[in-house]
Amino acid sequence: MKYALLLHYNGGNYHGWQVQKAAVSVQGTLEDRLSQLHGNRPVRVHGCGRTDTGVHAKYFVAHVEVENQMDCSLLRFKLNNMLPADVAVYKVVPVYGDFHARFSALSRSYTYYISREKNAYLAPFTAYYKDDFHVDQMNAACRVLLQHKDFASFCKAGAQNKTTLCSVEHAHWRTCDNLLVFEITADRFLRNMVRAVVGTMLEVGTGRLSITEFNNVILAKDRRKAGYSVPGRGLHLSHVEYPAAYLPAFKPIPNTVPHA
Repeated sequence: MKYALLLHYNGGNYHGWQVQKAAVSVQGTLEDRLSQLHGNRPVRVHGCGRTDTGVHAKYFVAHVEVENQMDCSLLRFKLNNMLPADVAVYKVVPVYGDFHARFSALSRSYTYYISREKNAYLAPFTAYYKDDFHVDQMNAACRVLLQHKDFASFCKAGAQNKTTLCSVEHAHWRTCDNLLVFEITADRFLRNMVRAVVGTMLEVGTGRLSITEFNNVILAKDRRKAGYSVPGRGLHLSHVEYPAAYLPAFKPIPNTVPHA
């Protein structure tokens, strides 16, 4: 039997989603608890993506295959009792056929939150910048971004990618109270891509980089030409889209960051 798990997590205590030998990961934590539920037999969990160290997920989909049929509500109840407070499973559904949490996904959406004033309550979930940003210029950079397919300039150096091509469907900046919010959707993302895009667009927003220069950064296909990577704590995986035939619609949970 194959089951999809919809979960959300605070990534502050984890070195990303993917299992690592000498570090705590969300995947490793989930596999450990599922293994305990199955008589300490190894259990492999497949995720919809690989969030980096410190990155949060408001909407993360994983799947697991087990030998026996399970009660979805009971599995959710048991897992949440065993998982640490910063990881929660809020729905379990059976899936069939060749569904794969990663490869069946049509698109993924990320949101980056920037606090414009120091806020201790939001500090674990936002990046704090005092600069005055020109949001209209940053949205002009978004329109440039949508004209491209190769994002090698925003890929972490040394990352092993078969291709640096991505189809970005949506990119936009907006303000919400004292927050500056960036939203982006694409069929796939390169390692560290969103954080590098945000860091480079912030340079556009402060006037250190023109729209023409931003376009040239993308054309260069060179990570050294782009801006810095912003902190992981401000980044949230916010949605993953699947064909309706594979996965029934999940009810979304409230915003990870209040009032945003």
